[in-house]
Amino acid sequence: MKIAVLVSGSGTNLQTLIDQLHEDETSGIEIAVVISDRHKAYALTRAKSAGIPTQIVRTQDFESRVAYDEAISKHIENHSVELIVLAGFMKLFQPPFVRRYRNRIINVHPSLLPAFPGATPVVDTLAYGVKVAGVTVHFVDEDIDTGPIIAQTVVPVFDTDDEESLHKRIQVEEHKLYPKMIKCYAQGKLKVEGRKVSIIT
Repeated sequence: MKIAVLVSGSGTNLQTLIDQLHEDETSGIEIAVVISDRHKAYALTRAKSAGIPTQIVRTQDFESRVAYDEAISKHIENHSVELIVLAGFMKLFQPPFVRRYRNRIINVHPSLLPAFPGATPVVDTLAYGVKVAGVTVHFVDEDIDTGPIIAQTVVPVFDTDDEESLHKRIQVEEHKLYPKMIKCYAQGKLKVEGRKVSIIT
């Protein structure tokens, strides 16, 4: 199965997907293209080092967000992509794009959704004083971090935690859960009924 990975930053999740999926011949998964909205994203360097094609698609180069989404769609179609994987991609797709790829866009988020959606979940988690944080893998819908939840992992919050320490522990679990759920998708093991996602064993 060919996937596209969309990135905006350093690409730690991308590297995990390269190591655990793309370079594992038994996974049946190929990262066909890495797309970034930032030309300086270090994730692009990671992709190029692995011999993966890259594309830069910046919002400022298009007259509308719909046109921007369409440019991304063209790259996806050109590479025969079956699943769109968001890995730190910080742009919200417009409804036509989401409808076109319904249940074919997947994201990982560093909180136990629906708690703490948005761009600063780890900061929000610490500020609220909750005792557990976590990781959520979910399908993307038209709103921010509100799509059907595929799987979650709990991460304890310690009294001594700051943003860096908690985020590092959350990332460890991201790097376990995300590739696992992508494999489940590739193997046809995810069943979606409304908001409920079942993993077929």
